[in-house]
Amino acid sequence: MSSWSRYIKDFVSYLKIEKGLAENSVTAYFKDVEKLKDFADGINHSPKELNYSDLKSFIQELYDLGLSARSQARIISGVKQFFKYLILEKEIESDPSDLLEMPSIGRKLPEVLSVEEIDELISAIDLSKPEGHRNKAIIETLYSCGLRVSELVNLQFENLFFDEGFIRVIGKGNKQRLVPVSPSVKTEMDQYTNNVRATLNIQKGHESYIFLNRRGAKLTRVMIFTIIKNLAQIIGLQKNISPHTFRHSFATHLLEGGANLRAIQEMLGHESILTTEIYTHLDQAFLKEAIISFHPRNN
Repeated sequence: MSSWSRYIKDFVSYLKIEKGLAENSVTAYFKDVEKLKDFADGINHSPKELNYSDLKSFIQELYDLGLSARSQARIISGVKQFFKYLILEKEIESDPSDLLEMPSIGRKLPEVLSVEEIDELISAIDLSKPEGHRNKAIIETLYSCGLRVSELVNLQFENLFFDEGFIRVIGKGNKQRLVPVSPSVKTEMDQYTNNVRATLNIQKGHESYIFLNRRGAKLTRVMIFTIIKNLAQIIGLQKNISPHTFRHSFATHLLEGGANLRAIQEMLGHESILTTEIYTHLDQAFLKEAIISFHPRNN
């Protein structure tokens, strides 16, 4: 048993037996410390080796993933409890979480959509129009794969590996990653390419791009923003959303569902500042399992 597993197991026993906490509270604390473990595994640190600077980087990663201030505060609270326990057990001499500040709940953070709001936006798409199926495929792909808008508009047929359950994404700095794809994306993309895209007069040089405008040219970033703003207006959504909102929602829903922090970072194409050199690439079967298990589109 690794030191993390042993400490977490003992911490859970302490919360149940000595603190007498309810099962829901114990589960919440367990999930919080598991997220810290995911982070620590990436820098190869045991609980005793983590310092204040490491914990600040951990909180920064939660922020970068688009987690709300309220959720961040809850995780920090769980982490603080864990280190208090280690002090109590004399496993550590000083508490690295002591100076961690709770984020201001009113602080401006990226908007995150609920699963219901995403369903509402998709339901607002007019499928009687030729671009309807295209727009539905776009929203499903943004949300189910956590893509940046530039990655979406540059998606090509050679990047689709539906039989294997992945799409290949060309991210920042021309870095490639494989992202597990949900059945809903394949269904909507097939519907669009077979019934709508096939009828277009495609412009020279744009044949390999998946998402095209009615003139047969590759969609621009601005067009994706416009599609999303229009849908938000139709359903009267008060949140200020953009294509990136779906990426934040993808990460948040996976994280809050219990997915591994490292798996989410890998799927988003994030590299932690701390771990650029020693980043452990997780195998694709593990990443696929994380999305299939925790993404709302697969439940």
